[in-house]
This record gives sequence, structure tokens and C-alpha cells, in this order.
Amino acid sequence: MQKLIWGPTFNEMLNPETIKPDIREKALKALDEDPLDPINLFNINFTDHKGNLSYFLVPKEVTGVKANIICLLGMNFPTGSHKVGATYSVTMEKQLSGEIVPGEHTIVYPSTGNYGIGGSWTGPRMGYDTKVILPELMSQERFDKIEYYGASYIKTPGCESSVKEIYDKCWELKRASKTNYILNQFESFGNYLFHYYVTGNTISKISEELKNKGVGNGRAAAVVSSMGSSGTIASGDRVKQLFPEVKIVGLEPIQCPTLYNNGYGDHDIQGIGDKHVTWIHNVMNMDAMMCIDDMDCKKALQVFTDKVGKDYLLEEIGLSSDVVEKLSRIFGISGICNVLGAIKTAKYYELTEKDNIFTMATDNFDRYYSVMDQITETFGPLTTTEAAVRFNSILKGVKLDYIEEGTMLNKKRWHNLKYYTWVEQQGKTVEELNAQKSQDYWIEKQQQINKIDASLKDARGF
Repeated sequence: MQKLIWGPTFNEMLNPETIKPDIREKALKALDEDPLDPINLFNINFTDHKGNLSYFLVPKEVTGVKANIICLLGMNFPTGSHKVGATYSVTMEKQLSGEIVPGEHTIVYPSTGNYGIGGSWTGPRMGYDTKVILPELMSQERFDKIEYYGASYIKTPGCESSVKEIYDKCWELKRASKTNYILNQFESFGNYLFHYYVTGNTISKISEELKNKGVGNGRAAAVVSSMGSSGTIASGDRVKQLFPEVKIVGLEPIQCPTLYNNGYGDHDIQGIGDKHVTWIHNVMNMDAMMCIDDMDCKKALQVFTDKVGKDYLLEEIGLSSDVVEKLSRIFGISGICNVLGAIKTAKYYELTEKDNIFTMATDNFDRYYSVMDQITETFGPLTTTEAAVRFNSILKGVKLDYIEEGTMLNKKRWHNLKYYTWVEQQGKTVEELNAQKSQDYWIEKQQQINKIDASLKDARGF
């Protein structure tokens, strides 16, 4: 049997300064010198690896609202997306329980994007033969990254929202061999726990840091997250425990409004809107659902990343060159969706300059060049006039449409939608589905973190 490879505890991912100094030093050195070295598991955290929390305060010249919109940054994680934290947490938990063993199991990460890329990095680093299932219409950069990190991929029919086809392939692989082990982000609570504990408590840290800088009131008024696996939005469960007034706001594409009105359809906000309610989504704790147009997200991303758009932001909006350069790097399509949702949240709840809205720049621009090429091919090269139209209509002109509050009736409807995927198709029981209505179910899951951390320390010997 191969030697087991371990990474950080949940607490070390939240507080990387608590990692053993020699390990921390080796990990930071490997960031640039050897990004495929397993020691980089200890670089899974929300820092820029110089000791600074990794976030971006979106300029109000861009948002047009009084509230502070803060994006946690995924770009500084080992794969350029915070989803690698979820893949590590899921893999670590299953290895800790003895359910998977390197050399004996092939691990399979079903995904529509960044979780699969994260798995393609994590699995080989921990010694596993690794496969990623990904819809065929995802950006070419995603498939390239999966191969670069040492995994293979299986393409399934469809686009971002074609998750049923992914599940069908999972069942096929499970029937084909007992050594194929599915690490499903949509149901594995390692994903939930990473975001509840690491992302949620990081939001609290950033709130305090901003207050010390004279920004906001040291609290969180809203956590806004588009939903793919519904991992990131789990951070809201922790933030609501710390700041009970916080609003947890979920986002979906207008083109696939599953929770919003039981809708379906194809869309291209890669990483979200997967046409079902995930098992790990605590919908009974969510305060609102809002929908965002996928084409708005792609067109706005082009304004941030195309030279003509960057020049417009610099010369007409008056942003500094440093800010314009940052805007051009930190966002992917879902990150733009999150910013638009945060602006909508600020307007709807009439939030003020004291209020902090937290959201996520899930990955970064390095996996969307091909998508921007498609936008140019469809609409022609970006002009200064078109950049101005998009900036004012998409960003400054966010409308208060497609908003649904989390009334008890709506929460029960969101919850009930789980039945069709998880009980009818995926073998969950009605009894556990009913148990999820109570916050006690979720609190019991949250309380596993200290036990997992203790067991991991024992297993790795430090």
C-alpha cells in the first residue's frame, strides 16, 4: 500500500500561521518552484501567501451602490480557485475514514468546472489515479488544466446545467468497477464543512480588518453566492451564527432558474446553475433567491479584460491602473455574476456605507480566454461606445427583477425540490431528507470539524 499523503486541518486552512514553521516554509517555497509538489496542500487558504487576507473591495465607481462589496479571491489557491479547498476536504475526509486508499481506488470528481480542476490537482497530489467528469461544452482551458495536473477526463453531453448526464456517468463507472470511488461535491459534506468553517470564518476576519481600516461596521450584512455545488453559500451558515442579521442570498442564471421558479434550461455561467438543488444546500437558512443573466456576465467580463474596456475604465471612469489591472485578472464568469448579485442585494435591502456584502471571485480569468473569443466572434470587437453601454446598463443599471424572498412557503418548496434528484434518482432516504428541514441536522454536521481535525493530526503524526 502506498504511503498516505495528508495536508492541513480545517483550522490550519483558516489560520495558516498555525502550520508548523518548517512545513509552511517549504510550502511557500514550492508555490513558484514546484506547484505540483504535494506540499502545496498546505497552501490551501484565503491568503496571498505573504500573510495578507486575500480579498478585493470592489470600487464604488464600479458598483454604484453605497454598501461595501467585498470579493474573497480564489485566484491565490494552488489551482487558481478556492474549490481546491473543497476537493481536498472531501478527499481527506474519505481517506481518513478508510473509504479510499491510494493505489487501490480510482477517485472520480463529477464537476462542471472548478471542483473538477481542483480534483485533478488534489487527487494526484495525494497519490490517486484520478478522473474528472465534465460537460463537453465547458471552456477548453478547463480540460487543458485537468490534463496538466495529472488527471484524465470524461466528457458528458451538454453544458453547465447538464448535471443529470454527469450523475448517469457516475453510476456507470460505479457499476463498471468497485475500485471507482465517486467524490461527489453535490452531496459530500467535506465540501460544506470547508466553506462553513474556512470561508465563513474568513469573512469574519475580513470584516474586522476592514473595520480597522475605516471601512464598514465590522459585521456582515449579506453573503451573496451563486450556486453550483452550493458549497460556497455554506459560509453563510457560519456568518449567520456570528452576525444574525446577515442575509444569505443565492444566485442562479435567468436561463436556468431552478430554485427561483422550478425552471430549467441551458446557460453559460460556468460553475453554477446546475438544474437541481444539491444535497448539501441548507435551503431552510437562505433569505432570498435572485437571478442573473448569463450574457450580462460574459459581456461585463469582456469590459474588464479587453484592452478597449480597460482603457474605458481607466480614462472615463477614472479607476487607477492598479485597480483596472486587478479587475482584469481576478474574475471569471461566475465572479461577475456574484458582483451583479451583490449590487442587486445592496439595492434591494437598501444597504448603506456601513454595510458589508461578501461574495466570491471563484476563480480568475485564465480559464476564459476562449469564451471571450466567442463573444468577440458573436458581437464583434469591443468598442469604447459598446464598453460604455455595457458598463452603464449591466453594472450601473442592475435592476430589481428576478428576486424571491425566503418565505417559509418558498423555503419548503426549495427543500422539496431535493426529493426528485436525491430520493428518486440517487438513493437517499425520505427520512434524511425530512431531517434536513431542521437546523439541528446542519449543526450536527458542523460539530464534526473538531473531531476530524483531531483525527487528522493523529493520522499524520503532527
